[in-house]
Amino acid sequence: MDIDSVKKEYDELLRQLSDPELISDSDKGDESKDSSSPTELPKEAKVKMRTKASSPFAGARVGDESKDSSSPFAGARVFEELLKKKAHLERIIEKAKEIEETKNKIEENKSIITAKEDAELSSMAETEINQLSERQKKLEEELDSLLRGDNSPAPSQKLNAVIVEIRAGAGGEESALFAADLFRMYSRYGQSQDWKERTLDSRPSELGGFKEIIFELKDGDVFSKMKYEGGVHRVQRIPETEKQGRVHTSTATVAVLPKPKKTETKINPRDLRIDFYRSSGPGGQYVNKRETAVRLTHLPSGLVVTSQTERNQLQNKENAMAILEARLLEKKEMEALEKMGEKRKAQIKWAKRAEKIRTYNFPQDRVTDHRVKKSWHNIEGIMNGKLEPIIETLRKNKAIDYPSVSEG
Repeated sequence: MDIDSVKKEYDELLRQLSDPELISDSDKGDESKDSSSPTELPKEAKVKMRTKASSPFAGARVGDESKDSSSPFAGARVFEELLKKKAHLERIIEKAKEIEETKNKIEENKSIITAKEDAELSSMAETEINQLSERQKKLEEELDSLLRGDNSPAPSQKLNAVIVEIRAGAGGEESALFAADLFRMYSRYGQSQDWKERTLDSRPSELGGFKEIIFELKDGDVFSKMKYEGGVHRVQRIPETEKQGRVHTSTATVAVLPKPKKTETKINPRDLRIDFYRSSGPGGQYVNKRETAVRLTHLPSGLVVTSQTERNQLQNKENAMAILEARLLEKKEMEALEKMGEKRKAQIKWAKRAEKIRTYNFPQDRVTDHRVKKSWHNIEGIMNGKLEPIIETLRKNKAIDYPSVSEG
């Protein structure tokens, strides 16, 4: 199966998943566990579930087809199976894209060597070609594995994704602007690490900040580097809104949640209430005309999550589920923490959402991490993503006994 065929299958899958009838039917399947009347599987969905023999999903079925038409959960099972296919095809397309980018970099380096303008530059280009060629070989092996239908993640991918939540704290609009600055800082740091980023939900403020933003970072040594960022971040600076030149102090909270594997959080559809509503905030008329925003309520825990960043219900529902799964795992870990001894809890209390961990002092061009009692200068560079010295210091010190409960 070639990449063009994969892209065509992916486009067709998106078309199926954007069908309001299928989304609605999946929700009916969730609700019907308390009902004796069966939910009929949409005919179109039944037909499209039969994949071509060339597909890595050839032969994939959702249970026994004779049972699907009468099962109250038929629509939900079809919807779940389509989402699995979507995730697998996205991995194939992304891997092909990485290979293409690597090939382009190799060609650029070959051009440098051919030009013979700078001996030192040519030598560096040769070294990079060797490294890129090794990377290309590895990526092609991974792509072949994906095309054969191997959908299992590599062992090195354990805890390679986190969900980061940043919320404005004390300080009004300046706090929201600081939250946006923190988001940009982590985003640019992620880019420097070749991590992938996806915004799951956000609530912009009037002046371009964020009252709240939730995003995912993945594909790399993400958790081990980001796990020490959780806590209260404090900024001291002259706000853009300040007319008399006074320094203000504002805060924003950061939570870093490991994105759980599917086996770690199994959510019963009966435990969810799903509401759709119109998106608010920036986005133009298109965003506000349709009920694309999603609100999930987990009935047993009372947790409520929302997502409205995308223009379709399906993607917002996926984003909301990712947030909910991470928060449920965090809740489970917090409950485990409560069972620990008081001394152990005192040692690691800073690692949670409420402890002040860092101050960004703009007038003094200084960032101080209070856990390791160390300061760094060049605050503009740090806010632009140059976090490596801080993160490496925290890792070496293990940020004063960070809890290992998330790494199990």
